[in-house]
Amino acid sequence: MFYRSTRGHAPTVDSLHALLAGLAPDGGLYVPAEPPAPLAPAADYRGTMLALLGRFFDDLPEAVRVAAVEASLARFDDPADPVPLTPCGDATLLELFHGPTLAFKDVALTLLPHLLRAAAQTAGIDRAFVLTATSGDTGSAAMSGFAGVPGAGLVAFYPQEGISEIQRRQMVCLPGENVRAVAIRGNFDAAQAAVKAAFGDPALRDLAAARGVALTSANSINIGRLFPQVAYYLDAARRLGGPFDVIVPTGNFGNILAAWYARLLGAPIGRLAVASNVNRVVCDFIHTGRYDLHRPFAVTNSPSMDILVSSNLERLLWLLTDGNDVKVRTWQAQLRAEGTFAIDGYPLHDLHAAFAAGWADPGETEAAIADAWDAAHVLLDPHTAIAWKVHRELPATGRPTLIAATASPWKFPRTVLRALTGAAPADDFAAAEALAAHTGLEPRLLALRDAPVRHDAVIDAADLPALVADALRA
Repeated sequence: MFYRSTRGHAPTVDSLHALLAGLAPDGGLYVPAEPPAPLAPAADYRGTMLALLGRFFDDLPEAVRVAAVEASLARFDDPADPVPLTPCGDATLLELFHGPTLAFKDVALTLLPHLLRAAAQTAGIDRAFVLTATSGDTGSAAMSGFAGVPGAGLVAFYPQEGISEIQRRQMVCLPGENVRAVAIRGNFDAAQAAVKAAFGDPALRDLAAARGVALTSANSINIGRLFPQVAYYLDAARRLGGPFDVIVPTGNFGNILAAWYARLLGAPIGRLAVASNVNRVVCDFIHTGRYDLHRPFAVTNSPSMDILVSSNLERLLWLLTDGNDVKVRTWQAQLRAEGTFAIDGYPLHDLHAAFAAGWADPGETEAAIADAWDAAHVLLDPHTAIAWKVHRELPATGRPTLIAATASPWKFPRTVLRALTGAAPADDFAAAEALAAHTGLEPRLLALRDAPVRHDAVIDAADLPALVADALRA
């Protein structure tokens, strides 16, 4: 399969080059150059993932794709059912948090290191150096996926404030000589902007090339992160057996964009609903067609959605305009210069026809956690709880609702315990023990409490290029 940039000023490339580059040279995101044809359903999740990788990464040998899927499945609680469906009241949860770091990012990031290494070897490149920005979960999943992978190094940049203690310790305590976690003073948007700027830095690109290193990304700007996520929506369609709606907690827009691609491939998905926290820039865009960054940034109890600049929305804009890269470039230029842009005409009509949106503030998020526990005896993390609230508020369509459950509640025990009891200790691990006692459920991640800290660097966003240059020289 060939890929082109959403901004139209970069050469068309095959999947190997798109994987290795991550971001297109013109700053755009890679998208399939031709509309994807329907994908025939497979008999199980494994078959669906293999069929999907064969479609979007057909330049990689079949043996590589099979080995990547087998290695990925082995890291889930149940390799035969890695993303189970669980009833939750009148909805169904797609539980995406049964991988090694208990977040949906594991689905792709247990695959990506194998795909990336094979792509580099095929291209005659000795090493891959991966940069990723994280609002909480991507960093630990990427570090876990890449730790110990020969010929690959990774640095995860995370905001110093605003993630849970367990999310932080999943990164800073993770062993592996080839992976690092570095805190950025500022929010996720600052970290993401600095990483994207690094990919566009000619000096860093030249240094990487001189060292024989492919500089690439593990964020969902990379097709190797985005397209494996499509598989779980396709497999859910097989198991549900008919049309259904989807609600996805959304920060960077990659997970719900994967559902959109699943629909393009033939999944009978009706309404796609975005669930946002108070940083509801995407929710407001769905309602109005205007993307507006002129708003305060809030640190919330759903930290993985504390994002204002949603990178993958650019891919949706490209799709809504039938690949009009001139419009996409114009809107992105307006966003950089003015902090806002607006769509109208048929793209806005199609957006409203396909998408709905809702949001919750921190108090409403905790109320939704309590509501799901009382109504269905299901324990939700704060992000999935917002999706539950949106489900309860949206008008019924007559179709079943699938809620993407994106993280384990044990990653956010203080918030979940406070939602159920009204109070929580300041320590995440004490909260997890109290939550287990209150619910009768088995806690997870308690071993992190005594794990040694291995990564303690804290930098300003402006210092990121120098850190990357030093790492490339090393």
